[in-house]
Amino acid sequence: MIDYKIEAAKAALPFIKTGQIVGLGAGTTVSHLVDMVKQDEDLAASVTFTSSSFKTTVYLQQNGLKVQSPSLLKKIDVYFDGCDQFDEELNALKSGGGIHTTEKILAAMATDFILIGDEGKFSEKLDATYPLVLEILPQALQMVLGRLSFEFPGSSIKLRMSTQKDGAVISDNGNLLADVHFAELPELQKLNVQIKMIPGVVEHSLFYGMATKAIIAGKNGIKVITPNVAQRV
Repeated sequence: MIDYKIEAAKAALPFIKTGQIVGLGAGTTVSHLVDMVKQDEDLAASVTFTSSSFKTTVYLQQNGLKVQSPSLLKKIDVYFDGCDQFDEELNALKSGGGIHTTEKILAAMATDFILIGDEGKFSEKLDATYPLVLEILPQALQMVLGRLSFEFPGSSIKLRMSTQKDGAVISDNGNLLADVHFAELPELQKLNVQIKMIPGVVEHSLFYGMATKAIIAGKNGIKVITPNVAQRV
């Protein structure tokens, strides 16, 4: 059986050039891409990596690749990451890992932000299958929850709770995470701004108008998608 994540990583590899600063998110496809870079000794020796993911950072270090903290960089050449769902305009929801704030910072720093994964992630329009995840300052929690309930009365809001310890899940930045489940996803441009305007919301997991390409693998091969344009390669 074909592993589409490996195929997507293979298709992403040519987008990494000698001497670049490359950002990586999290996930299996990203790990496959790291493995492939390592196999090319000349490329591996010339590229500097940075990552939004602690797990990916550790994996890069274990493989002897050069790693730089995002805080020391002003820009990066290309950023690769997966997502839960993306649409024909390459708007994406990244709801699972709870590291969307740093992911969005790296995506904004990148000349090229490329989504990678299997074709099951694509939908013509984003829908309410996945929640919108918010990173929230602890001191603003109750105010933010109240504003969300008022502004989105049909939504269900759940604070992420830890299964490994007593208490809430804490983000890499020391903040709280909440999942907002919509019965129907609001209009994206309005949602993107409306959530950000709530004081105490650090960031949300809708990546609106940020990706420049998507590389997806499926039963019909590899597709490189740019906003609203699909091209077989």
